[in-house]
Amino acid sequence: MKIISYNVNGIRAALKKGFLDWLQAANPDVICIQETKAHKEQIDVSEIENAGYPYHYWFSAQKKGYSSVAIFCKEKPNHIEYGTGIETMDFEGRNLRVDFDEVSIMSLYLPSGTNIDRLNFKLTYMDEFQAYINQLKQEMPNLVICGDYNICHEEIDIHNPKMKGVSGFLPEERQWIGSFIDSGFIDSYRYLNQGVQEFSWWSYRANARANNKGWRLDYAMVSEPLKDKIARAYILTEAKHSDHCPIALELDI
Repeated sequence: MKIISYNVNGIRAALKKGFLDWLQAANPDVICIQETKAHKEQIDVSEIENAGYPYHYWFSAQKKGYSSVAIFCKEKPNHIEYGTGIETMDFEGRNLRVDFDEVSIMSLYLPSGTNIDRLNFKLTYMDEFQAYINQLKQEMPNLVICGDYNICHEEIDIHNPKMKGVSGFLPEERQWIGSFIDSGFIDSYRYLNQGVQEFSWWSYRANARANNKGWRLDYAMVSEPLKDKIARAYILTEAKHSDHCPIALELDI
């Protein structure tokens, strides 16, 4: 099973940049999308279906044009879970899960901490999300949580490790993602690519992408029971529909 995760920074803008042609060439079984910035009714979904993804699910923020996640699938899932059931998390449309026989796949878009209010919201969200996943793992042990975590874990994951005072690389954020991994998850990319420095997000400022001054903010976290199923994990830096690029995970299931 090939799973791709991609923060598209606006699905309507990405579609105009050839996103569907790229998607057909990449050919994942499941693609988890973050930051669609759209509601389903704002999209011509027939184009997505014609591209080979007849099963597409959308969980959008109450506020139009903001946040929101989606998952496109080639095969029909057994179950779709919209949100977490936690009201303080779900109004921004940040969690969507599809369940198959052998694996459950979540598209996650963690908040960014652009100011003190949003940072406090992010830190609360992270704590609530950890508690939610601790419970979910009891019911769904074979979990893949893909998405934009808006956190660099280690110094190798950021072009300038001195940026310790910036949200996305704050000590408490890094500690949280480390604890999340320790709670029973594998950072699939780092598991198979130790010592390799690649990024998945670049600022639009100062020609950052051309100079490869990036951050690795996007992860495919795989629960421990699936560890032996991880076949490949890689970053698709050539895709340029967004300020992020996609990440990919292949499982032998």
